[in-house]
Amino acid sequence: MLLTIPTAVTPPWSTMLGFSLLPAVVMIAGAALAVWRAPGPKLRSAILHFAAGVIFSVVAVELLPDIVQHHAPYEVALGFGLGVATMLGLRYFTQRLEKKEELGDAGNEPAAGTRATALPGAASLPWGLLVAIGIDILIDGLLLGIGFAAGAKEGTLLAIALTIELLSLGLATAIELRQDGHGKGRAVAIVAGTSLMLLVGAGIGTTVLGGATGNMLEIVLSFGLAALLFLVTEELLTEAHEETETPLLTLAFFVGFLLFLILGMVA
Repeated sequence: MLLTIPTAVTPPWSTMLGFSLLPAVVMIAGAALAVWRAPGPKLRSAILHFAAGVIFSVVAVELLPDIVQHHAPYEVALGFGLGVATMLGLRYFTQRLEKKEELGDAGNEPAAGTRATALPGAASLPWGLLVAIGIDILIDGLLLGIGFAAGAKEGTLLAIALTIELLSLGLATAIELRQDGHGKGRAVAIVAGTSLMLLVGAGIGTTVLGGATGNMLEIVLSFGLAALLFLVTEELLTEAHEETETPLLTLAFFVGFLLFLILGMVA
C-alpha cells in the first residue's frame, strides 16, 4: 500500500539559498573570531552542548512526529539503517584519512638535535582534516535540504541549528590551521572554501529530495533522522566532553533543547 503524505510547503529557492548561506557565513565569522581572539575551551564546549541540544530538539519536535504519524515501519527501518550505515562508513573513511595525515606528519618531523624552521605561509595543507570536515559539512547541507523537503518550518529551524554547529566548527578548524603554521588570512580563506560544501550539499538535498513524496519521503526523513542523531551523539557531544564536564556546560544542552522546543511550538 502506497503511503500518502501531505505535500509540504516548500519555500522558494531564494529563501532556501539564504538559509543555506547563513551557516556558511557564520562558520567563516567563527574562523575570523578564532584567529583574532580564540575562545577558551569551556566556551567552545558550551557552544557544542548548546548546538547538540538545539539539533536534538529539532529532531524530537519536528522530524520524529512527522515520521511516526504515518506508520510506515519498513520505510523507516530502511531509511534509518541507510543513515546509520552511511554515517559509520563516512566516519571510518575520514578516520583513515586523518591517521594517514598524522603518519605523514610524523614522518616529516625533524631529526633529533635539529631545529625546525617554520616559514610563514609555507605550512602544507592538512588534507586529511580538510576532507573530513568537507564531508561533514556536505552531509550537513544534505540534511538541510532534507529539512526543507519536509517543510519550510523544519528547514528553517534546522538551518538555525546548523548555524550554531558550524560556528563551533569554524572556530575549531581555524585554531587547528593556526597551530599547523598557517597565517591568519590563509586560515580564514581555507575555512571559507570548505564552507562552500554546505551550499553544494543543500543544493543536492533540495534538488534531488525536494520532490520526494510518499514512501520515498519517509525513507529520506528517516535517513536524516539517523544522521542528525549521529551528529549529536558521536560528534558534537563527543567533542564537547573533551572538556571537564560542569553543571553549567550540561545546562547549555538543555537550554538549547528547551529554546527550540518552545520556538517550534510558537512558530
